[in-house]
Amino acid sequence: MKLFLAALATSALAFSTSAMAAAKPPIVLVHGAFENASVWGHVAGKLRADGYKVVAVDLPGRPGNPATPDQVSLGLYGDTVVAALKTLDHPAVVVGHSFGGIVIADAAEKAPAKVKTLVFTAAYLPHDGDSLVSLAMQDADAKVGPHLQIKKEQGIASIEYSARADLFANGGPEALRKAIPDLILDEPLAPLATPVHVTAANFGRIDKVYIHTAMDQVISPSFQAKMVAATPVRAEFTLPTGHTPFLTDPEELAKDIEAAASR
Repeated sequence: MKLFLAALATSALAFSTSAMAAAKPPIVLVHGAFENASVWGHVAGKLRADGYKVVAVDLPGRPGNPATPDQVSLGLYGDTVVAALKTLDHPAVVVGHSFGGIVIADAAEKAPAKVKTLVFTAAYLPHDGDSLVSLAMQDADAKVGPHLQIKKEQGIASIEYSARADLFANGGPEALRKAIPDLILDEPLAPLATPVHVTAANFGRIDKVYIHTAMDQVISPSFQAKMVAATPVRAEFTLPTGHTPFLTDPEELAKDIEAAASR
């Protein structure tokens, strides 16, 4: 009898642990403009160590998902996220950084049943008809504008090399500031100016969380607050970082994502 009870207890514990793991929603990480999925490396590792299934999406036009600028569109970006969502057994927590906020809005509009929560991380939080260009033009406190280089003949946008450390790694360690200029990618132009289409019936009804970045030079803290005031979210977190908290404070960012996912 003792052996039977011990076996039963062990099985129950194993089942409980397995059930707890299954209860954690999958997390899909979507990078922003001038980035690829590698930016999520430290955050993804922490989330996986804590028992989450994590998918980091490489949007088309990156080395990990090659496409020429003329082949890339905002719709294709959204479809790429939807394709990742369709590989998962449960609705996901979808995290978008910067321009990735517009991309995850497009994906959520297309596949609302596959999304549990949208987490906007230093991200654009759009209304119907907004684009990166239209929103960025409203952000008077952002510092990126003078350093944005448009190369129409190549169909790409780039960030002035000498400004990259201050824009993307302010407040970060010197080693990161030295490395980040070579990590910033060129971005296909067309998706940046394309309006996103969202509705109250799909995107509007999905649970939303916002993670603010208090030292941001790319999407200013004041404009982040303005967007949240215009589109209320369930919860807000604030990190004392610049625009790339996945590089400068990945532990705290992972904690905030897990808090968003725990609802």
